[in-house]
Amino acid sequence: MPLPDPLVFGSAACTPPLAEAAVAVGNFDGVHLGHAEIARRLVAAARARGVPAVALTFDPHPATLVRPDAAPRPLTTPARRADLLLALGLDAVLVQPADAVLVGLSAEAFYGEILRRRLGAVAIVEGQDFRFGAGRRGDVALLARLAAADGVTVEVVEPVARDGGPVSSSRLRALLAAGDVAAAASLATAPYRLSGTVIAGARRGAGLGFPTANLGGLATLLPAEGVYAARATVAGDVAAAGRRWYPAAVNVGPAPTFGVTAAVVEVHLIGFAGDLYGTTLDVDFLARLRDTQRFASVEELKSQLAADVERAAAIVEQPALAPARET
Repeated sequence: MPLPDPLVFGSAACTPPLAEAAVAVGNFDGVHLGHAEIARRLVAAARARGVPAVALTFDPHPATLVRPDAAPRPLTTPARRADLLLALGLDAVLVQPADAVLVGLSAEAFYGEILRRRLGAVAIVEGQDFRFGAGRRGDVALLARLAAADGVTVEVVEPVARDGGPVSSSRLRALLAAGDVAAAASLATAPYRLSGTVIAGARRGAGLGFPTANLGGLATLLPAEGVYAARATVAGDVAAAGRRWYPAAVNVGPAPTFGVTAAVVEVHLIGFAGDLYGTTLDVDFLARLRDTQRFASVEELKSQLAADVERAAAIVEQPALAPARET
């Protein structure tokens, strides 16, 4: 059975098969500072050779096929991952559907079929821990031996360290699991984002004077339960006066004051008035405000919500965090 074609983001001229390209392969989940260094070196290698800089990533993560019980929850959707990588200067990002055929390729077959025949790799840039082929048998040493026979250069990028340790997708996951979205953002190329569709909720927020958009269809990891300051981007034409993003106060988790134990994501867009049902929201998490807690009365809850909204607005509107208005 043949491999399916990848989805191409960026230059359509980079649709396989490519004659020549500088290539990096990886999951690139979270697109952190280590990935940014790989991208920088990849672009440099591509420009030196006059070829496109192309990243190959996968959907879903190959681990979901070979060890589904241990596969990590993704940090980025394929489209978000592609956008972040393209913003680093790459010419194209190819999202390869991961299936049994792909994960069954030997390391040698992956090199020959994917890297050389489909992508035309003349330069390859990878992180030190890169693995490829069935059973993750291939490593950078094997890659270098295979490439040398074809005159292909291989550049190995050392891990990027910050705050006493290497930057990695697993480290981002640990920070998000602890609710430290600010620290996670400092290790990534952009704040952590949840994207979802606004669905009907219980309308408790509207009754309290703080209407919220409940998000459904979430494909990526939820940060720890708590209340956060965030920036919410509204898709389409529903935003007032052309404003596409709003400061937001976001609750992740249950609503214990009302006896609700199910985890939900509720987004209060500060300054927005209108109907968001069916709209896609991109929510970028900037800071954690507090734990989720049970309040003795509705009035006490309303007072706390007002304080949350005030703090969230102050954080998001900081010049260093707020992007330029779109009008």
